[in-house]
Amino acid sequence: MDVKTAIHDRRARRALDTKPVEREKVDALVEAMRLAPSCNNNQPWRVIVARTSESLSAIKAHLPKGNSWATRSPLIFVVSARPEDDCRQSDRRDYFMFGCGLAVGQLALRATEMGLIAHPISGYDPLLTKKALGIPDEYLLVALVICGYPGNDTSLLSEKQLLAERERPPRKAIEDTFFEGVWGLPLQS
Repeated sequence: MDVKTAIHDRRARRALDTKPVEREKVDALVEAMRLAPSCNNNQPWRVIVARTSESLSAIKAHLPKGNSWATRSPLIFVVSARPEDDCRQSDRRDYFMFGCGLAVGQLALRATEMGLIAHPISGYDPLLTKKALGIPDEYLLVALVICGYPGNDTSLLSEKQLLAERERPPRKAIEDTFFEGVWGLPLQS
C-alpha cells in the first residue's frame, strides 16, 4: 500500500476483534513511531505498549462509557511526554505535543497499511491511568491509541458511532480550513 492509499483508507473505526496483534506487527508500529520527525530529533514521546491482560485492564478501568468499545482492544499505545523534552520557543510554543501527534500519525498510517485499526482517543481519566501505569507525575498523558484488527461486534457502539463505522464522517470543506497566502483568502486550485 502506498502512502496515498493509507491516508485515504485510514479511519477512526471502533468495531474491534479481540484477536491479539502479532509481535512483528507491534514491532512495525513501534518502528513507525520511533522514526517520526521531531524538533531537533528530540523524540519527546514515551510510549507504554499495553498488551498483557494486567496492563490492558489497568487502562480499560479508566475509560468512560462513551469509549467502552475500546475495552475489546488487545493492544493500546499509551503516549506521554514532557514539555522540557522537546523544543520550547520564546512565544510559548512547546513542540512536544506536535511531535507526539506526528508519531501517532505515522503509527495510524502504518497500522492502516497492515490491516489494523489505530484509533487515538482523549476520553479517559488521565490521572488514574497515569497512576495505574506508573507514569511519573511530570509527564502529560497525551493520548491512548486503541489498536487491533477490525471486528464485527458493534454491540458496544452508540448510534452515532455505528453511523461513523459505516461511512466516513464528513470532512470540513477546504475553504473552511485552508487559505491562500493570508488568513481568509480562498485557496486557489
